[in-house]
Amino acid sequence: MAPENDKIELAVLFGGRSGEHEISVISARSMMAAVDGEKFEVLPIYISAEGSWYFWAGFLQGVARPGPEAVAYTPVADPGRRPFLVRLDGSGELTADVIFPLLHGPYGEDGTIQGLLELAALPYVGSGPLAAALAMDKELSKNMLRANGISTVDYYAVSRRAFEEDGDHVTLEVEQRLRYPLFVKPANLGSSIGIRKVKDRASLKEALAEAARYDAKVLCEQAVNAREFECAVLGNEAPQASPVGEIVPAGDFYDYEAKYMRDDAELHAPADIEEALSRRVQDLALRAFLSHGCAGLARVDFFYLPDRDVLLVNELNTMPGFTPISMYPKLWQAAGLSYADLIGRLVDLAFESHAERTRSLLRYEDAVDVNG
Repeated sequence: MAPENDKIELAVLFGGRSGEHEISVISARSMMAAVDGEKFEVLPIYISAEGSWYFWAGFLQGVARPGPEAVAYTPVADPGRRPFLVRLDGSGELTADVIFPLLHGPYGEDGTIQGLLELAALPYVGSGPLAAALAMDKELSKNMLRANGISTVDYYAVSRRAFEEDGDHVTLEVEQRLRYPLFVKPANLGSSIGIRKVKDRASLKEALAEAARYDAKVLCEQAVNAREFECAVLGNEAPQASPVGEIVPAGDFYDYEAKYMRDDAELHAPADIEEALSRRVQDLALRAFLSHGCAGLARVDFFYLPDRDVLLVNELNTMPGFTPISMYPKLWQAAGLSYADLIGRLVDLAFESHAERTRSLLRYEDAVDVNG
């Protein structure tokens, strides 16, 4: 249950130590503009690219960044203390009823922030540490999908260290397992950052070096001639699937510029597909969500091979974008759920998850008395 105060204190974490820092800022601006102000008091918590935390009230008035006079805060991972953040100079503190970690990529979407919030015993939107970490690592996520009978494209992961020690050997290993064309990407990043489509050995080696700049593990995936579907999932143990959306990239693939800068890809919400295929996508989205132990929300991305009538799950995103052109809110709007109501539902699910977690015993009643 949500608190019975006049307004719920909703702390929104955004920015973060990630290549997706700017996307998080855009998502946060869009999301906070849609919040029901009569129900929530929004607390903008900006995490700089260096990892410093700020209560940035000016964000709601369009101020670009915290000024030099801004005092940094530090999170308090102590369930016995009420403040969530305290000022480093000791001059103040900040409380919150629930946290919306609107962070994309490492140090935000990978289980790290979720672990901190678990230690602080605070309700928060989205999946827990394990599900977030599992979905963030594209190789481990695909392993989990296949273990649950869900098909994916063929893939092969290589380590940055192995590539730096013998790039020629690693390149040959990839060629032995996959055929051209293929995609190369950091295993633990999103927003199409560091991703390239390659068609020969020279471009493969360049792409491996580029992806290794962003992550210690690089994933190579078989390219397929496919339609790209997306399905939004909302809920905890009994989740619901949205209508199916389709992305038609203007270029070779749906890259960073197409997602956030050019806005030239076609986004169809809902997709123009037969009802039977739509149900198959929705069913697989729910299965993928539950296989990872996700909670709250996720967007599940698909490849559909029309010539073989085959659906492949590409990846799960446990904190999808909330920018003005993002598919997650668009798909729920297509289902009749407004942006503001979607945020309210996510907060309700956060309180629901927190209530379930806090039911568990943390002490063993028959434990040995260490003082005895």
